[in-house]
Amino acid sequence: MKASLTHSWNVTPAEAIALQQALRGRVILADRLGTVRRVAGVDVGFEADGTVTRAAVAVLAYPGLELLETTIARRPTEFPYVPGLLSFRELPAVLDALTQLCEPPDLLLCDGQGIAHPRRFGIASHLGLLMDVPSIGVGKTRLYGTGVEPAHQRGQWSPLRAHQEVIGAIVRTRSGVKPLYVSSGHRVSLETAIGYVMGCCTRYRLPETTRQAHRLASG
Repeated sequence: MKASLTHSWNVTPAEAIALQQALRGRVILADRLGTVRRVAGVDVGFEADGTVTRAAVAVLAYPGLELLETTIARRPTEFPYVPGLLSFRELPAVLDALTQLCEPPDLLLCDGQGIAHPRRFGIASHLGLLMDVPSIGVGKTRLYGTGVEPAHQRGQWSPLRAHQEVIGAIVRTRSGVKPLYVSSGHRVSLETAIGYVMGCCTRYRLPETTRQAHRLASG
């Protein structure tokens, strides 16, 4: 599996912001995905006091959610922690992990934001665009935007807005637990994104894709 779009990762934070602003116009927020049989969870951890980035990809069958394939990649951490620029810190290792897959996934679920981001270009949008694969951002916490929590029943959701624009959804994936923040990454509409996230959630708050990838990324 290879990236369809590349750019330099050796950039300053100011250059990274400029790249986000230049690339965000290419993000597609309509459904441009075929039959989803392989859904991949992507997560990142850090080793050696943060000096090594450890990226994990877990590919599950959909809709059965059986684990099909996993990969792990490590790279030196070269970009600082800057809110809103997470992808420049994490994606080089994620791309390495994706290239190791035997078969490409049909959909990516990323631990992070899609367009629910100050520049509408979070890690899920960035990764989906680079790989030209449909992607969804599934954040455990809110990065940007405002909204009210949905009702406490599983499957309830409310819009996440920024300046009257709906940029994502606050989704209750399990009754009585904290919601997740779901947003389109690339080539997936918000309604479709919510459906796939709910389809990947079983007994837990987090989708099985995220749980499997997090287990690998955390060692």
